[in-house]
Formats: sequence, structure tokens, C-alpha cells
Amino acid sequence: MDSQYDIRADFDARTIVVYQAYSPAIADAALRAGRFTAPFSFNRMTWIKPSFLWLMHRSNWARKSGQERILAVRMTRDGWEEAIANSALTTGDPAALAKAAVHVQWDPERSARGAALNHYSIQVGIGRHLIRTFVEEWVVELTDLTPQVRKAADQIQKGGAAKAQRLLPPERRYPLPPELVRRIRPA
Repeated sequence: MDSQYDIRADFDARTIVVYQAYSPAIADAALRAGRFTAPFSFNRMTWIKPSFLWLMHRSNWARKSGQERILAVRMTRDGWEEAIANSALTTGDPAALAKAAVHVQWDPERSARGAALNHYSIQVGIGRHLIRTFVEEWVVELTDLTPQVRKAADQIQKGGAAKAQRLLPPERRYPLPPELVRRIRPA
């Protein structure tokens, strides 16, 4: 049986997909450039989430102000695991968290309708000292999922959760190395 704290994600042998919600200005600039660029902030933590449904809950299916655009960010697995290796849990030792380049937080996973599930979803905060590395070395592709998100939200609103499910990205258990699992699992 899967642990309550397993990472579930869309990934292949070389990359993992994480999701972020942005304002149209940030999303449009990033999609035009093929990478994050101004007005994206390189001076504050940016949170990445491998759970599509958790981000849908957080952004209210791309309806929240400043979160109207959903981007799939394909990044290297090496970068993802480097981020995890440099992380501290937000619920752990405050001194370790203050020094960490990356913050890890676990929140209840969500259903398509927003209900809390009995397992957790990871959120990874890339600190400002690693953001350039994230943007310039780890990110390999940006994809605008906003039209797909709007179709799925419309299906859910009409009572077509099964039809909406077919529009969601596939996610399965991510095989994180044991030493990294120990680093991010709450005590």
C-alpha cells in the first residue's frame, strides 16, 4: 500500500512535470520566451507542485486572481531530486528551515471536486538562491494547460466528473531514492 506521503507525479525516465498558477502577464511572457522571464520574480520563493488536483484546488481551477493561467513545467528529475536534497520541512526544525534553499510542505491531496483525501501532496518551494538554476538548468519545457483546465472545470460543474478525469494528467508514485524520502517525510 502507498504511504500517505508518497509523491505522485507525471514523469518519464528523465523529467518530472510540476504545476504552477500564474497571472496572464507572467504566463504569456514565459510561454513567448520558452522560459521564465520578467515579470516572473527571481527574488522570491517559487512553489512547484507535482499534484495537478492540488493546484486546481489552490487556484480554484484557474479562477483565482493572479492564478488564471496554469503551466505544466517539465523539469529534469536530477533538478527535482537536487531540490529535495537541499530541502527542509516547513514543519521541522526552524533553524534548519531558515538555512534551507528549498522548503517542503505536505498538504492533504484533493479530489477533482476539492474534497480533502486521506493522503498528502508535496509542495516544494524553490528559494531565491536556486531560482536561476531552476529556470536556466532544470526547466526543459513550459506548456499552457489553461484551455484543458477550463474544459475539465466545465465538465465538473456540469456533473461530468468522469469526463473531466480523462482531461487530467496521469500521475503515479514517483520513485524517490530512500535517502531523500527520509529527508522529506514528516516524523
